[in-house]
Amino acid sequence: MSVQRLPLTGVTVVSLEQAVAAPYATRQLADLGARVIKVERPGDGDFARRYDTTVHGHSSYFVWLNRSKESLTLDLKDPRGREVLHRLLADADVFVQNLAPGAAGRLGLDAAALAERFPRLIPCTVSGYGTSGPWADRKAYDLLVQCQTGLVSLTGTAEETARVGISVADIAAGMYAYSGILTALYTRATTGRAHPVEVSLFEALAEWMGQPAYYTEYGGSQPPRLGTRHATIAPYGAYRAADGKEVLFSVQNEREWAALCDRFLGRPELSGDPRFATGSDRVAHREELDAVVAARIARSDSDAVLEDLRDIGIACAGVNDVAAFLDHPVLEARDRWRRVAVPGGAPVRALLPPADLAGLPARMDPVPAVGEHTDAILTELGRSPADIAALRADAVI
Repeated sequence: MSVQRLPLTGVTVVSLEQAVAAPYATRQLADLGARVIKVERPGDGDFARRYDTTVHGHSSYFVWLNRSKESLTLDLKDPRGREVLHRLLADADVFVQNLAPGAAGRLGLDAAALAERFPRLIPCTVSGYGTSGPWADRKAYDLLVQCQTGLVSLTGTAEETARVGISVADIAAGMYAYSGILTALYTRATTGRAHPVEVSLFEALAEWMGQPAYYTEYGGSQPPRLGTRHATIAPYGAYRAADGKEVLFSVQNEREWAALCDRFLGRPELSGDPRFATGSDRVAHREELDAVVAARIARSDSDAVLEDLRDIGIACAGVNDVAAFLDHPVLEARDRWRRVAVPGGAPVRALLPPADLAGLPARMDPVPAVGEHTDAILTELGRSPADIAALRADAVI
């Protein structure tokens, strides 16, 4: 039986990557069939390998972000290491890097230098605050960017701010780098021109801040922090049921509001109450409304509340912890889990990529050990066993 060709089969990506943002972009390219050669430091490799040791001794971040890649170790401060990298770039389609500010330029790997030397190559730079401007030389990590974009000021309760519990700035930047690279590949295929791609964590998350930015600029104040409540829609949030479990639901329009009043709250007159007549009215009188809703939900167990809300067409759900998410019936029924090999341990569960391409299988290849593919890649480039041994003896690989 023939093996189906994935959409990016034949595309080679060389990535000088670390941490989260760039590896997330390249893993998604690997998911689609691209060959991703991950260049790491000899010895320790990507420092994200050591963020934790929870997955058979490996970092949960690294296992999530680096399946289906090849690992090549190179010391790029050594001219012989840079020579190997340049040989790879001569035949590559995409180069991704998220080095510290200024590091790519010092190595001759900035977009301008690469465009001159390799005109067919698509260079992608992932930075903290952009490669120009007053903050170009500043390091940036996820939480710093959450703070700088104002996201942290929106997250938490009235008493205390909180970070978003996942690396949302890194993920946003990785998504835009991924989509930018796909666009650049398409543009090169249709016009012959290779356009560099640049994404910063700050500007990626700034885009995701669009709604609160408009609300603040034109409304005169920013949305309040309300925990699980929604700042601009009511009722929308989590309420505690009689069994102590939380139930979250949302009313999105006037039809749902009328149904909630009549069939769930048992108070049809509230739908005509001027305090709650429109969405803006309900937000303005949120405390009064929440008291009515909370009292009704507190009378029933969570399962009964959820059943009643679903019966009248109101979107609702319980509030899961991570363990409950891992056993979610939707993931099980839709067969979303696969097994991925990790170095030195039993295969681990991994979710399929969220975008299904009908008729095409998912690529779920192993997570590489540091430098696992170094000898094979150098051999492919024409290096002899003696050459490889000499490079290893000098710690170039």
